[in-house]
Amino acid sequence: MRVIAKSSLQKFWERPGCGDARGPLHSWYDEALKAKWRSPQDIKSQYASANICGNNRVVFNVGGNKYRLVVEVQYRAGIVWVKFVGTNAQYDRIDVESVHEY
Repeated sequence: MRVIAKSSLQKFWERPGCGDARGPLHSWYDEALKAKWRSPQDIKSQYASANICGNNRVVFNVGGNKYRLVVEVQYRAGIVWVKFVGTNAQYDRIDVESVHEY
């Protein structure tokens, strides 16, 4: 998959107090680059805890469930767009299907 944009992930882990997200986000990014997700089930097969939402959005638990990563997946095009990275508290305040923080 093509992941847009790694810089969004980096901006998050460079925030004060979020440095521990670097390793998990790097791991997710590397795995997503190698993935060939053609359907939501392909994602669930790789990440059982991922939440499949409307508007082609998927929510991943990151860093031992400390952070949330929301992406939009364009399966046919092979593109994953980073839409949100944040703490659980920040995640609770967004609308997953419309958020576009980055």
